[in-house]
Amino acid sequence: MIVETKAESAPAATLPGALPEGLRVELIAFRRDLHMHPELGNQEFRTTAALKTRLERAGLKPRVLETGTGLVCDIGAPDSARPMLALRADIDALPIPDVKVSCPYRSTVPDRAHACGHDVHTTVVLGAGLVLAELAREGRLPAPVRLIFQPAEEVLPGGAADAIESGVLDGVGRIIAVHCDPRVDAGRIGLRHGPITSACDRLEISLDGPGGHTARPHLTTDLVTAAAKVVTEVPALVSRRIDARSGLAVTWGRIEAGHACNVIPQHAELSGTVRCLDLAAWRQAPDLVHAAIQEIADQYRAKSEINYIRGVPPVVNDSAVTDLLQDAMTARRGAQAIEDTEQSLGGEDFSWYLEHVPGAMARLGVRTPGEYTVRDLHQGDFDADESAITVGVELFTAAALLDAETRG
Repeated sequence: MIVETKAESAPAATLPGALPEGLRVELIAFRRDLHMHPELGNQEFRTTAALKTRLERAGLKPRVLETGTGLVCDIGAPDSARPMLALRADIDALPIPDVKVSCPYRSTVPDRAHACGHDVHTTVVLGAGLVLAELAREGRLPAPVRLIFQPAEEVLPGGAADAIESGVLDGVGRIIAVHCDPRVDAGRIGLRHGPITSACDRLEISLDGPGGHTARPHLTTDLVTAAAKVVTEVPALVSRRIDARSGLAVTWGRIEAGHACNVIPQHAELSGTVRCLDLAAWRQAPDLVHAAIQEIADQYRAKSEINYIRGVPPVVNDSAVTDLLQDAMTARRGAQAIEDTEQSLGGEDFSWYLEHVPGAMARLGVRTPGEYTVRDLHQGDFDADESAITVGVELFTAAALLDAETRG
């Protein structure tokens, strides 16, 4: 739960860095251009070039990450005595079609769409960076800030690990991010202390046997039944071998076996996800899942091959950094613009940064106020109320200024 707003939070009038109208219009156009030209993870060359060009126009010196896409850019001279606040955005899109009908900026790339709002995240960090760069030129930026434009968030285990290896956290003391939320009105953010997303891993299983005739299953490995038992019993077994409060869940997305009704196949494949709300339980998950699968396969004399693909741990918001976001939003828009948010079962590779430095993620409202149609992320008709861009920029600029003030 979010604690009551501190009385000493600065009023909006005392904070510089308001978003100029001309820049607001430019950012909306920038976001729409990204929306029309979505790029998949590690293929974000056009997006990277557009960001680099705009940051250089502002007199900044962005550096392309070693992976070839994504950027890191410092505003103000790094100071070894004062760790920087980092603002992180993810820049990749999803491999799904954009099905919006009358939208003038719908995707122009077949089977590609910014259906998770990464174009908004990117534009928010760009806008905050441009505002902060202007403050730095005026001598009003009290501490340096780092912008991180990260590729491949949608590709397990996420591009954050590569970005970290490239040194984006060197000299960083705290990191913040936003994620679009179509259940929250534009003009508001959702905050939560502690876990705000879940862990997410991928599971691929192959089962093999000699095959045979369906008239004589007792003479062979009944592979379809074995696969069905894995599907139905593994989630139940795992759930009884760990604290139920951990929220560990195995869910299947694909099962494939056989080609004829009277032939017991020699091969079956299953794939799904393992999600977990608790960080400690996530660390135990691979051993628990492996053991449960092997137990069922052995009962049916099926040979199993398990590929457990580590994804991301939960995003666990640091309390002090969450308070910083709360104070920043209160300073810009008042306490009424903040709401509590629940822990999601979705995964986010922002969590990898939090293995190294404290940080927090806010849910950025993108639903048009008064609209109550139920919408979700990762759907081909996803769109955002673009007033959310201004809110995100205000949040990040205020956080950068208050962070410097509170940490001296």
